[in-house]
Amino acid sequence: MADDRFLGRRITPINRRRLANFKANKRGYWSFWIFLVLFVVSLFAELIANDKPILLRYDGALYVPLLVDYPETTFGGFLETPAEYADPEVREMIEEKGWILFPPIPFAYDTVNYELEVPAPAPPSARNWLGTDDQGRDVVARLIYGFRISVLFGLCLTVLSSLIGVAAGAVQGYFGGRTDLIFQRFIEIWSGLPFLYLLIILSAMVTPTFWLLLGLLVAFSWMGLVGVVRAEFLRARNLDYVRAARALGVSNAVIMFKHILPNAMVATITFLPFILSGSVVALTGLDFLGFGLPPGSPSLGELLNQAKNYLNAPWLGFTAFFSIAIMLSLLVFIGEAVRDAFDPRKTFG
Repeated sequence: MADDRFLGRRITPINRRRLANFKANKRGYWSFWIFLVLFVVSLFAELIANDKPILLRYDGALYVPLLVDYPETTFGGFLETPAEYADPEVREMIEEKGWILFPPIPFAYDTVNYELEVPAPAPPSARNWLGTDDQGRDVVARLIYGFRISVLFGLCLTVLSSLIGVAAGAVQGYFGGRTDLIFQRFIEIWSGLPFLYLLIILSAMVTPTFWLLLGLLVAFSWMGLVGVVRAEFLRARNLDYVRAARALGVSNAVIMFKHILPNAMVATITFLPFILSGSVVALTGLDFLGFGLPPGSPSLGELLNQAKNYLNAPWLGFTAFFSIAIMLSLLVFIGEAVRDAFDPRKTFG
């Protein structure tokens, strides 16, 4: 109770109203919590889906195979190579003198199930809850890891592109004149470059990695917020408080990022959930076309591509469709709630 009163004193009235507006949008409010829970759970994917035990006890000692690769000789074997815990002989040696604690899903995203009773892709079963893909890899495990990498990629792309876009829009709007004109012509030329063709050429020369792909997408996606921020700075740069700050000798950087930017961020924040969903779609689309993450990486786009290639395996299509649809729907609902929260015309109880 005391904590609530303390937080209440720290939250300004306008932020309290925004929080109330956000909570009043029930669909967006619960979508935020559902998405947050799914994302937090996916961060611990190695504890949920892995072909290595979380913990094991052998001959009175505890081992953590999830963090350390132990040779088979540690558990009474003859090979110096890392132990294969899926091997029945290795498991039998360990269980003779201890126990093994496996994750709920005993498959990592790249683990091949060699015990399938039918050719891959195999349908859902008690061992593979959503079946396997064309290489015998568990779909649930790849879905968990793919969701995590999609959201992390989208968050990184959203943050980096927003930082560049906000800075560029602030410079354009504040200085105006020739600076604004040059920036606008540059944006027109840069946005007209064929991004997909450049990516195809680059992928022919080097294998795209997570960071290389992120850098390329940032280079072409930072323009989304420029127009919004530029308009806010153009409107605010001639207001009385800005003129007064200039007259007092305040530097341009302080005026831009301390006095004008907070007001411009109100309009900017409402776009962030939609930019995040667009970033996830961009990675999914590139993976679907084969120009995204390296082959073998857990990817929703790669799962969608397999669904297209194996129409006789409908579980792949249903899994890919519903996972992408649910994730994007949650982000859109969150974006609508954020838009309501920052809309001064809406006031809820």
